[in-house]
Amino acid sequence: MLEKQIVRVKVWSDYACFTRPELKVERMSYPIMTPSAARGVLDAILFKKKTDQSTGQLVPAFHWHIRRITALRPWWLNGSAPDRPQFVSIRRNEIQGKIAPRTVAGWIKKPDSFEPYLVDSAGRESAGGQNRTQRNTLALRDVAYLIEASVAVDSFDANDPPVKYREMFERRLARGQCFHRPYLGCREFACHFAPPDGSERAMDWSEGLGLMLYDIRFGPEGQNQPGFFQAAVAHGVLHCDTADAGPNGEPPVKVLGWEVKS
Repeated sequence: MLEKQIVRVKVWSDYACFTRPELKVERMSYPIMTPSAARGVLDAILFKKKTDQSTGQLVPAFHWHIRRITALRPWWLNGSAPDRPQFVSIRRNEIQGKIAPRTVAGWIKKPDSFEPYLVDSAGRESAGGQNRTQRNTLALRDVAYLIEASVAVDSFDANDPPVKYREMFERRLARGQCFHRPYLGCREFACHFAPPDGSERAMDWSEGLGLMLYDIRFGPEGQNQPGFFQAAVAHGVLHCDTADAGPNGEPPVKVLGWEVKS
C-alpha cells in the first residue's frame, strides 16, 4: 500500500541548468526544473535508509514522489520580473575526463610516479590546458520554483509511518538544515530553500515542452533506466504526478521507458 504525506518547498537561485540529455556536449537547459532535479533537492534536505529485514541490506526508508513543479516569478526583481523563463549563455572551462581509481592506486604505491592533473586557463598545447576544454552552456537565470511532493513508502509500517518523515522534513526545512547544499541541475548553481509563505506568484506561462527526462531508475548492477514523459506547463505549473490527476484535471503522467515487460 502506498501512503503519502505532502511536502512543499520553495527554492530559488541566480542560475540553473537542467541539461537536456540529447544536447550534452554543450549544455542546454530545459526551460523548467525536471522531476529528477526536484527529487535531488528534496534528497539533499532529507534522505534516510533502513535495514531490509529480509535481506539485511540498507535500502531507502522512503522515496520522494514529485507531484508538480511551479515556476515562480522571481520576486527580487520587483516590477521587472518576467513571466517566461530567461536564458543566458555562459562559456565555461570544463575538464575532459576524470582520474581513474587504478591510476590513483598506482600513485599511492609509487609516489614518484605522480603526475598532477592540471586544469587552468592556459592554451590547449600547454601542460596546464591539456585537460581543459571550453564549452557553452545555455542556462536559466533568476529562477524560483515551488516543489510539491509526497513522502511515499512501498508498504505501510505502523512503527515507521510516512508522517514521521514529513514532520522530519518540515523541521529541517524550517531550520535550513540539509545534508549537502541543494543545487539546480549543476553543483555550481547552488540554491536557497525555505518553506512557502503564501506570497509566491506563478508565472503566467503555458507551453508544451515535448519529451522531458522524468528520472533514472538505478539498477543494482548498473542497469540504469531513464524515463521520459510528455511535459506541458499550464499557467506556470508542470504536472508530473504519475499516480493522481493534475490541478486542472490532467490525467496522471505516463513515464516512457519504465514499462513493465511481460
